[in-house]
Amino acid sequence: MTTDAISLRSVGRTYGMSYSRAHRSTHHRNSRRTSPDDTTVTALDDVTLAFPRGTFTAVMGPSGSGKSTLLQCAAGLDRPTSGSVTMGGTELTTLSETKLTLLRRERVGFVFQAFNLLPSLTAEQNVALPLRLAGRRVPRARIREVLQQVGLGERARHRPTELSGGQQQRVALARALVTRPEVLFGDEPTGALDSGTGREVLTLLRSMVDRESQTVVMVTHDPVAASHADRVVFLVDGRLSGELVGAGTHDIATHLAELEDTPPARRTTLPAPRPTPGNEPRPEGQPC
Repeated sequence: MTTDAISLRSVGRTYGMSYSRAHRSTHHRNSRRTSPDDTTVTALDDVTLAFPRGTFTAVMGPSGSGKSTLLQCAAGLDRPTSGSVTMGGTELTTLSETKLTLLRRERVGFVFQAFNLLPSLTAEQNVALPLRLAGRRVPRARIREVLQQVGLGERARHRPTELSGGQQQRVALARALVTRPEVLFGDEPTGALDSGTGREVLTLLRSMVDRESQTVVMVTHDPVAASHADRVVFLVDGRLSGELVGAGTHDIATHLAELEDTPPARRTTLPAPRPTPGNEPRPEGQPC
């Protein structure tokens, strides 16, 4: 069995657009690159990247760098224009829409900035929803297990309006985990939370990687959130622009600021900085 949960090989993604929109985009400092004929925009450009099993990877970059497109292609939510995406030995780019839907339902979990909970359902009913939609048996023990795992065992019968923002996001996390996904994708999962509550959610994600060998891929703009990851991958104008391993908040923030302040023509040449004193790599398995 491959050691990579997901691998992308020479992945490119372009989108068609009108001339007027393309022309305007070239004047936006952080825009994605347009083609010479100004008819398409390049969101991803020849990206080759692997996400090893049981690791936590954060994806960062300036606005418009292609972070969300990378996540969508890796998760089977979008199809690359070129290249290939493989999940646990399954080639996603050749699957039909029906098979892609089944793969996402059975093998992938998602946590977004918005909690996306149904207000009329209790926490345990929201967690059970993916199983019910898939026509699968809903084992009460499994529902209770994942709610307990995220610290909400005593809140199973509460509705979203009776829970705090952090508790609602933990319900969303339990819902993503109930199917035992191979990969958990997070798109700004702490973006709607205050710093303290966000830290609780990130600590949960970190714990799931360390204790359960869960694979987590998270898009974020927050260096504090990214510091919980084993590795931070940087994208610029749809291209990979280096990575940091085991870095602290200061080094991540510094490197991101350098990317944002560097003219587009030079961004991809920036080297990843060495950890500064007090921001050395976190020992394996140790929470941030």
